[in-house]
Parts: sequence; C-alpha cells; structure tokens
Amino acid sequence: MSDAPLAFQMAEGPADGPLLVLLHGRGADEGDLVSLGRMLSSDATTVAPRAPFPGAPWGYGGGYAWYRYLQGTTPEPDSFREGQRRLAAFLEWMPGHLGRPGTPLVVGGFSQGGTSSLAWGLGHPGRARGLLIFSGFLADHPDVTLMPDSVAATPIWWGHGTRDPAIPFVFAEAGWQALREAGAPLATFRDEGVGHTITREALDAARRFLDGLG
Repeated sequence: MSDAPLAFQMAEGPADGPLLVLLHGRGADEGDLVSLGRMLSSDATTVAPRAPFPGAPWGYGGGYAWYRYLQGTTPEPDSFREGQRRLAAFLEWMPGHLGRPGTPLVVGGFSQGGTSSLAWGLGHPGRARGLLIFSGFLADHPDVTLMPDSVAATPIWWGHGTRDPAIPFVFAEAGWQALREAGAPLATFRDEGVGHTITREALDAARRFLDGLG
C-alpha cells in the first residue's frame, strides 16, 4: 500500500488553537465528523482523515474502514496494523503540512475511529494532549498494550451508550477497567439508554474534558 498521506477534510480555526483530529466510523468517510469539531472546541482546527481501506469488499458499504472487524473486541490483525501505520504516518505528516509544527494535538473518533484513536494514543504516549473515544473499544491486538509508563502519559475521555447494539456497553466497561488498572488518566461518560451514536450530552461532556486540558 502506498505511503501517500490520507485524504482529509479540514475546518480551520484560530492559528493559536489546537489541532483536533477526528476519525470516522466504519463505512463512513472524511466528511462525517468535520461538523463536530466546532461543537467540541471553538478554538480548534478540525482535521478529518479518510480511512485507508474501501469498505465495500468487507461489506461495509460505499465508505471506508480503518480495519476489518472480526468479532468481539478483535480486529483482523494485519489490516489493523496497517491502518495504525497509515494513521501514524498521517499524524506525523499533517502538522508540518498545515504549517503548524508543535501545535497541541487532540485525536479522537467514533466507533472504528474511536478504537483506532485509542490504539494510536497508547502506542504513541504523550504525542497527543488528549484522546476522545466515542463508542469504541480497547482492541485485542498484540500491538495494543497497557504499560503503566505509557498509559499515564495521555488523558483519555471515553463516552459510550448503554444500549449500543453495535459495540455493546460491556466492551466499554471492560476497556475502562483495564485502562484504570493500568493507571490511565481516564474520564468516562455513560450515555444512558442510548445506542450507537453521538448525542449532544456526550458532546457536552467531551467539550468539558477538552476545556479542562488547558
């Protein structure tokens, strides 16, 4: 697969604001979460990359995917590793391309995008100011490890609906427990009675988390 940067959309904010990178879910594309950036932070420049894999061959419709999903919290190992490699390369390239080297970075996403953001953050401790996980899971993959010295480096916010049919709430609870036991600075949000979506209440909670990062 080519090392060309991922396609992306952007909503520009003030030059002194952070970069907020939002990763879409399975079967969506880079236009899916751009509008959420302004709801999360009026000061951020929102960058929304397109996942590297076409979704149609895996039955995900006409959009894109960060990896092929197997079952439970298990992604297909090779596609997950390649998706992480492409995401890491994009996040390394993007600040300089935008003329914003050294700008604080927040990375997050929904569903597959949340899972991918969490895995990237755990593998690159301290690279982001914070992580925002909407309805994702802690991937069962050999590259995703919870080492106390690394998990403590980046604050994490994780919101999840208690009636999520796509990624059951028990997966969130298991991920929360594992992160806390490893010493992660974790803030959680139970979206009571809510399915696989991002609600206004979740956005408000995530925004308060971002405001607290300074």
